[in-house]
Amino acid sequence: MGIYIFGMHIMEGFLPIKWAGFWYIAMLPFLYMGVRGLAGSVKNNPRTILLIAFVGAFTFVLSALKLPSVTGSSSHATGMGLGAILFGPSVMIVIGLIVLLFQAVLLAHGGITTLGANVMSMAVIGPFVTYGVYLLLKKMGAPRWAGIFMGTALGGLATYLVTAIQLALAHPSDIGGFYASWVKFTGIFAITQVPIAVVEGILTVMVFNLLMSYSKQEMESLNLS
Repeated sequence: MGIYIFGMHIMEGFLPIKWAGFWYIAMLPFLYMGVRGLAGSVKNNPRTILLIAFVGAFTFVLSALKLPSVTGSSSHATGMGLGAILFGPSVMIVIGLIVLLFQAVLLAHGGITTLGANVMSMAVIGPFVTYGVYLLLKKMGAPRWAGIFMGTALGGLATYLVTAIQLALAHPSDIGGFYASWVKFTGIFAITQVPIAVVEGILTVMVFNLLMSYSKQEMESLNLS
């Protein structure tokens, strides 16, 4: 099997047309939400433009760094946690779409036919889980760094679990069907994706602290507590 089949980006042509189309359709309402959220964020606070650009570059670079996994596969961080915490998950849907599109065209990482599926796992599910965990821990009185770390790590893990579901739905096992395939795909990802999620959580905390130090005015304009 090719190196990208089990990567966090599903490779071009690996999904049957019915599943590729399904995930494109499922993506559309979230994309509409994301466009509205991004436009509102920029309109209400023009200072966020530079931070949004930085988050987009951070996401592109981090998610493009593929690490070898097992059975000829690859894994990587998503880079979505920082932006989800700074701007909310809806903004990251648009940023994620742009990042995934450029990676598919320029790096052959992912694909056009699988763009809908990759957006759903990495740019929708991941950021919403990240933001939800961050808000929950914040409400519980946890330190901000703990919310950033746990939100980012669990958002990355949620992305890989959804990708495993997408692959299992498209390619159920002859013996055991969907469940057997999901267990196989999840197991392949887990070996590298669990430590990657931990490292990404730590890195996101470090980058957040750097932004608080060197882009204090822009960060304060986000009204982060």
